[in-house]
Amino acid sequence: MLNHANSASKPLAARGVAARPGTLHDFHSLEIAEQLTLLDAELFYKIEIPEVLLWAKEQNEEKSPNLTQFTEHFNNMSYWVRSIIMLQEKAQDRERLLLKFIKIMKHLRKLNNFNSYLAILSALDSAPIRRLEWQKQTSEGLAEYCTLIDSSSSFRAYRAALAEVEPPCIPYLGLILQDLTFVHLGNPDHIDGKVNFSKRWQQFNILDSMRRFQQVHYEIRRNDEIISFFNDFSDHLAEEALWELSLKIKPRNITRRKTERDEKT
Repeated sequence: MLNHANSASKPLAARGVAARPGTLHDFHSLEIAEQLTLLDAELFYKIEIPEVLLWAKEQNEEKSPNLTQFTEHFNNMSYWVRSIIMLQEKAQDRERLLLKFIKIMKHLRKLNNFNSYLAILSALDSAPIRRLEWQKQTSEGLAEYCTLIDSSSSFRAYRAALAEVEPPCIPYLGLILQDLTFVHLGNPDHIDGKVNFSKRWQQFNILDSMRRFQQVHYEIRRNDEIISFFNDFSDHLAEEALWELSLKIKPRNITRRKTERDEKT
């Protein structure tokens, strides 16, 4: 992890980010998607339903250790994606990597792995990356994948897709936790001294789909070369460093200067 204020100008080793052998382009997009799914699945199957219910109430990491590990895995993966794109010095190399991740997302969707799908999408749509200049077809391609997770209509497209999925599947747990928290905060545990069974039924319906997905496992062979390349997604930069790199590539006032030049000519 990197926290130095001047870290964006330092060499890779000084950033605390190890240089991994090979590149992402050495592996087929489908193989990468499969190994991402394998890692997700190993953690997903460990999560116990009571952990999820407790998290919606208390958000206690000690009481929800497997859920916490799964969430940390999601975050690390997302920042790993951001980092390897932003560390490319040439615009064409950044573009090529972004397109590679879009291809990986395509395979993740076919594998019903919405967790890695969202981790990558949140990286590609993060402000330090989104503000940079990309080819029109690249931006349009990314926008197409964003429609699945459009939050403006309470994730309607994603919920519809999830309802039609046949396991195996790894859902996006962030939305499950959001729904459970909404039910918990919006409904009392008891009404007139009696158990609020309506609330319990809503909680059951939310958690039942997760339980159903945990019962059907993926059959994916482990690829140690790709897993080693991932390195637990520990080689990534912090948010501050990503912004420094982004601003180095495209300073904030570059658009204003360009506009001023256009007005003078």
